[in-house]
Amino acid sequence: MEKKIQAKGEDIDWGERVCGQNQLTVASKNVTDNTALVKNAQEGLPEPLSDCDSRFSVVSGDCLYYHYGCDGKDDRGWGCGYRTVQTICSWLFMHSGPQSGKAKPPPSLPDIQQALVTIGDKQPSFLGSREWIGTYEAALVIDQLYDVPCRIIHVRSGGPELQQAAEDLHHHFTTCGSPVMMGGDRDNSSKCILGVCSGKEGTHLLIMDPHYYGPTLDKESLQRRGWVAWKRVSCLDQCSFYNLCLPQTKM
Repeated sequence: MEKKIQAKGEDIDWGERVCGQNQLTVASKNVTDNTALVKNAQEGLPEPLSDCDSRFSVVSGDCLYYHYGCDGKDDRGWGCGYRTVQTICSWLFMHSGPQSGKAKPPPSLPDIQQALVTIGDKQPSFLGSREWIGTYEAALVIDQLYDVPCRIIHVRSGGPELQQAAEDLHHHFTTCGSPVMMGGDRDNSSKCILGVCSGKEGTHLLIMDPHYYGPTLDKESLQRRGWVAWKRVSCLDQCSFYNLCLPQTKM
């Protein structure tokens, strides 16, 4: 759940609603090996707008698609924020050069919880729990593990403020290039934002949704099923606030 001084909204979990009825099993292959995770699952998606005046800004560099159960742990209903953090950290890992010997691979779910306990944001009882994390905790973890500060943008509600957030995202992808984490209150499903496209026909976000649970899919299947897709900003919950966590990296 996102941290912001505001009443708790109803729980909305895209993953539970989409695949919670199917008891899918994770492939037996050890998917903690990054070679088993889909790299750049967004590649090949066409731009969502056709008008010639549209602005198009996307993530710069590689990242891996982390999702429910990808490491053999069934975290449906609570782990989407962790998975989004892992995707962002995969970008940080590859952006800094894995062969340098200094880069840190993406943290495990226990690693993320331990980082928050180490810095004093959480009590020791948090370890091994199924407690959610949001953009605030994501910023703390990324700063703690990668020494990368994050900017958090708070969008109070839909409409004009979401459009302004799109402008901030254009600037971010142009100057920083890293993936962005997004979460809210009514719509409290974590999303990884990999791009933004704005034009006369509206604004779209390129969303990598961590709520998929099941055997590893190739990028074409992920795109066809909508787990990585361009979504209209107008489709977001206009009554929900949203927080965005923007890692302040350098191109």
